[in-house]
Amino acid sequence: MFDRLIEPRVQEALADTPVVLVTGPRRAGKTTLVRKMADVGRSYVTLDDQTVLEAARSDPAGFVRGVDRTIIDEIQRAPELLLAIKKSVDEDRRPGRFLLTGSANVMTLPRVADSLAGRIETIGMLPLAQAEIGRQAPSFLGRLFDGTLQGGKDAVVGDDLVQLVLRGGFPEALDRGTERRRQDWARAYLSSILTRDLRDIAEVERLSELPKFLRLVAEHSGQLVNFSRLAGGIGVNHRTGQRYVGLLEQVFLVATVQPWFNNALKRMVRTPKLHFLDPGLLATVRGLTFARVKGDRGTFGALLESFVFSEVLKLLAASEQHLMAYHFRDRDTREVDIVLERDDGTIAGIEVKASATVRAADFAGLRALAEACGDRFAFGVVLYDGADRVPFGDRLAAAPLSCLWA
Repeated sequence: MFDRLIEPRVQEALADTPVVLVTGPRRAGKTTLVRKMADVGRSYVTLDDQTVLEAARSDPAGFVRGVDRTIIDEIQRAPELLLAIKKSVDEDRRPGRFLLTGSANVMTLPRVADSLAGRIETIGMLPLAQAEIGRQAPSFLGRLFDGTLQGGKDAVVGDDLVQLVLRGGFPEALDRGTERRRQDWARAYLSSILTRDLRDIAEVERLSELPKFLRLVAEHSGQLVNFSRLAGGIGVNHRTGQRYVGLLEQVFLVATVQPWFNNALKRMVRTPKLHFLDPGLLATVRGLTFARVKGDRGTFGALLESFVFSEVLKLLAASEQHLMAYHFRDRDTREVDIVLERDDGTIAGIEVKASATVRAADFAGLRALAEACGDRFAFGVVLYDGADRVPFGDRLAAAPLSCLWA
């Protein structure tokens, strides 16, 4: 069993908040995490049990009245319970009364979000981070803002890096002994999400087209979102394409990243960027194996960027600092893959490069970001497929990708 980076945050929230919701994709380890807490006086129920689900749906108020200090797993299957929980919490605001998990983001439903405002803390949980797999205490975010990232002889590079990225972070996939078996697991997982979980949370007009739509989305991972182009691929309109991407976000298959911009600068692109949240799933959807990536290294860039984005999100979820993730691109196509803004306005930038060689030109986007931020800019790094830290001027450096977890 892996120790999860967010566990201390969950424990802290339970100590002072009536309702704590852990959200993230199915099979990411949420149930394993919360069941550890059932050993300290908490009962556990799962809405994946059909009998329990029927009871919850038929009489939400009665169901909630009969439980206390309870873990309710897969709350998205009966979101009506959240309104009953709200009423119960208004009558008794003791902290830690309900620990919920959700494999779909029920907090995007306006009625739910409004009703539980001030009563609930939501904590995101993605599949395993490399720091969790390696049982290491991550220091990347602090070192990034301090400008103290380092190289090292133990950096993961070359073919080892490709294999690490292709594995992804789902615990059950990692337990499979071969790449073929991991991709078999991923195909079954995606089929279940597209046919079961999406049907639980929304009416999807063209359910049979979703696998094709997901393949189109996978081809655009790491790129600016073009909803019309994605929608046209399955013969639906722009609005439906936008809704389908939103549904894929709700079940944590993808994320859209908003652009960072400065109102003083007029030439910034304000289109969101799209990322898959697990590189193993992305590789499976795109039909990419180790042999194919090794034969065409150009296919590795999008996988690597989504891998880094996902790793950063996992670190953000566990961080004591409040950080927001964006991307940056201007009209001259200078871009930064990930921009992190701290709550005090300090900015750091991350550019991802699937190469063992870094050139001064690779810092064009980071230099533009630094110019836009002025004194707010803390540091910019190009994470690359190498082992050494190489300075590239004031507050800029290249550093190994394994800085993310080493």
